[in-house]
Amino acid sequence: MKFRNRGALNTGQISDRRGMGSGLGGLSGIGFGRGAAVGGGGIVGVIVVVVLLLANGLGGGGGTSANSFDGAGELSANCQTGADANQRTDCLVTGVVNSVQEYWTSAVQGYTPAQTVLFDGQVSTGCGAADSSVGPFYCPADRQVYLDLGFYDELRTRFGARGGRFAEAYVVAHEYGHHVQNLLGTEARVGNDREGPKSASVRLELQADCYAGVWAAHAVDTAIIERITAVDVKDGLDAAAAVGDDRIQRSATGRVDRESWTHGSSAQRQHWFREGYDTGDPRRCDTFASDAL
Repeated sequence: MKFRNRGALNTGQISDRRGMGSGLGGLSGIGFGRGAAVGGGGIVGVIVVVVLLLANGLGGGGGTSANSFDGAGELSANCQTGADANQRTDCLVTGVVNSVQEYWTSAVQGYTPAQTVLFDGQVSTGCGAADSSVGPFYCPADRQVYLDLGFYDELRTRFGARGGRFAEAYVVAHEYGHHVQNLLGTEARVGNDREGPKSASVRLELQADCYAGVWAAHAVDTAIIERITAVDVKDGLDAAAAVGDDRIQRSATGRVDRESWTHGSSAQRQHWFREGYDTGDPRRCDTFASDAL
């Protein structure tokens, strides 16, 4: 994935809380309060499953990114153009957020932009206190995406993904898929149907994967993205597979329990990302109407 070198980044869509601390003490992010957080590339729910199965946390990774910087307030100085996004992870996230929101503004009438909050360690959200172990997530209560850049290291080292810049972009695009669902009222359809291979939770996550693919299909039509290659798409599909419920469960326990799925299998996640990418049509992402997930 390549950004246009002279394209302007809008850091106003990012709230950078890295290095600021949260005053949350040792609170865990697993137990959210009102407006339950929706997770990320599967990633909140999958990480919670891993934590419960292994009886320990993932260790976060806050502040471990090679591209972390000396404190809050420097993002606008460091991330000004696409050339910066081609070099730095925090600028890449900024560019992807800009591109994703440009696309959804054109695709969804009345789309309301959402901030992405970069943090390390711990953060206070409208859904409750969170720490880095929960991974990236979207909070419907405050309509913000939360991301510790250290998670990208976890994606490779703990989940076994190849990584790559587009894999990082996929995570962000998936979270903004949850924002679109919240705006459209889809998130409210989950209710208490939160586990099982055809649960509403699985359908919600697979739809967010599909929406990420739809954005990818249109990314080069936005102002900041110059190129997405077939290799990039493979990296995105690989990341989607890495956070499939079956792969996570098999790695953690050696067995697969379909009835406890919350995000879908590796094959399902790849299928729905590909459906969005191949068609470029968000109307093809109606996982709630599909019998064959």
